[in-house]
Amino acid sequence: SLYTDHPYPACASNPLSDKVSVNNPADLSIIVGYFIMVIGVGIWSMFRTKRGTVGGYFLAGRSMTWWPVGASLFASNIGSGHFVGLAGTGAASGIAVGGFEWNALFIVLLLGWLFVPVYLTAGVITMPQYLKKRFGGSRISLYLSVISLFLYIFTKISVDMFSGAVFIQQALGWNIYVAVITLLLITALYTVTGGLAALMYTDTFQTFVIIAGAFVLTGFSFAEVGGYSALVVKYSSAIPSNFSSMDPRRYNISPDCYTPRPDAFSLLRDPTTGDLPWPGVVFGIAIVGGWYWCTDQVIVQRCLAARSLTHVKAGCIMCGYLKLLPMFLMVFPGMISRVLYPDEVGCVVPEVCKRVCGTEVGCSNIAYPKLVVSVMPNGLRGLMLAVMLAALMSSLASIFNSSSTLFTMDIWTRIRPQAAERELIIVGRVWVLCIVAISICWIPVVQAAQSGQLFDYIQSVSSYLAPPIASVFLLAVFVKRVNEMGAFWGLIGGLLMGLCRMLPEFWFGTGSCIFPSNCPFLVCGIHYLHFGIILFFCTSVLVLLVSYCSMPIDDQHLYRLVFSLRHSKEERKDLDWEQEEKGRRARREAAERMRENDNRDAVAEEEGKSGICSLVGRLCGGGSQAQEQDTPEAPEKLPDISEDPVWKYTVDSNALIMMAVAVFMWGYYA
Repeated sequence: SLYTDHPYPACASNPLSDKVSVNNPADLSIIVGYFIMVIGVGIWSMFRTKRGTVGGYFLAGRSMTWWPVGASLFASNIGSGHFVGLAGTGAASGIAVGGFEWNALFIVLLLGWLFVPVYLTAGVITMPQYLKKRFGGSRISLYLSVISLFLYIFTKISVDMFSGAVFIQQALGWNIYVAVITLLLITALYTVTGGLAALMYTDTFQTFVIIAGAFVLTGFSFAEVGGYSALVVKYSSAIPSNFSSMDPRRYNISPDCYTPRPDAFSLLRDPTTGDLPWPGVVFGIAIVGGWYWCTDQVIVQRCLAARSLTHVKAGCIMCGYLKLLPMFLMVFPGMISRVLYPDEVGCVVPEVCKRVCGTEVGCSNIAYPKLVVSVMPNGLRGLMLAVMLAALMSSLASIFNSSSTLFTMDIWTRIRPQAAERELIIVGRVWVLCIVAISICWIPVVQAAQSGQLFDYIQSVSSYLAPPIASVFLLAVFVKRVNEMGAFWGLIGGLLMGLCRMLPEFWFGTGSCIFPSNCPFLVCGIHYLHFGIILFFCTSVLVLLVSYCSMPIDDQHLYRLVFSLRHSKEERKDLDWEQEEKGRRARREAAERMRENDNRDAVAEEEGKSGICSLVGRLCGGGSQAQEQDTPEAPEKLPDISEDPVWKYTVDSNALIMMAVAVFMWGYYA
């Protein structure tokens, strides 16, 4: 064998055999105790009325103050995928990936100051609902629902499952697919016992526990490496020892494949040779971030829950300050992990990488989990892993719920408009099983894409699919002349352009340093962030061109739907009123039929229903839950976006201070 006389025995045998660290009573007891507590909260919430209902959420949400809004924005964004992905890319190439986080400091201000006022005055609850009011018709909102489901599967569900499985693999030494299946089973238990009823405050508390644990880990990591100045010196020499054993007849390896980048501590890198070129970091990330922060349902929903526009703005400022942290809590620890464990985190021999982390293209994704299981003391290590996995399961449960709601309410109801509530619940649960199966099948692509760097994979897929959506929302909010025809064909044209890049890249593979991809340069040679910029501008030109060549939308349909008319007091005639009336009529008829069937079968059902069946129905949320799943209607009274002058100037000045801090941080690390 090629590795029999290797100087590192861990590389010659299964390296996981001597890495199992979470096997002491302190860690195991804390992990078990944490999950018992989570399931206990789930059982408690299970017996509450109207658990997890959309309508109940929005009725309660309109009273949120600024600090839970800001913390929840951050909580919705940060998950275990961030810890694994940011630390992994940091270990592989340095701090430039932190630009994705620091760019958000500016984008969240656009959300609070420009987009949310329009969403509030429009009186909408979901983003497809806004596009339906703005343009009329149903094909644009249907497109947004379908593309959102694809983005959920490719950039959220599969990524979250993979990152959680990496944690389990590093902690217990399990196979990656055994870890995924275990994670899904625990998530199913968590969901069935009421985990979906967790409140914003619960998620907020859990996130701050993660941040506290990350601070502790960062402290231990810097102490282990010798401080920041030692990291700067040692990172450049964090070269794996095992590349010298490679058979030159099989591999023709370049030193660039195992030597850390000389610009590792620079945010802005060469526009042609940089792994994250500065035009893409400055402009491409802003476009993808505009889609995520200003148009994604999960994020905007948190802002719509605030009690006033001033609280929305203050929450966005708080979220912006929190987004300064990932560079120091995730990226730098990932770089430290490469310094401390270069043979594993900086692995370059395909056979060794396969044994270390299950993929041949590199093991940078294990940087953060490796640090957790190796540096943290007993007890704290178990707590950190438990909180990470609990946060991951909460995120998965929320995504499952959101995606099933999108499919059943926006797609299935178009296929079967007369579907009863019970049918919609069954379809939603079957759809969850389908997307889980698709996501598991997609995990090998996640493992191998972008040289095994998880965060680069997320951003590349987003750069191929998201810029058309960002373009249409931006033009819809700020340009009155844009109409439904222009927006629809802009979305379709942008999607086709994005697929022309994404599908060949996945077909040929993104490759690695040792095994370059065979994808033609004309297709895959442009960096994905640069491609996102081109796609955004091409879509915008197409939207404007088609809109100006077709009939405009009259102002009476646009009052309080665009930024320039947000303060308008005139009565608006919605373009979608006919569709809304048909939908309400269909729902009323379905509800009437269901009530008749329930009344007819009530006696027989009660007599034939055993105690066990009743308990199962209670656990699964059947029966009475059907009545709780009503689609929320837009509020009759439009929210007031007027602000108290004192507080308005206070949040405006704080926004300027935060931008000054962001500019300083960018300049310092540029």
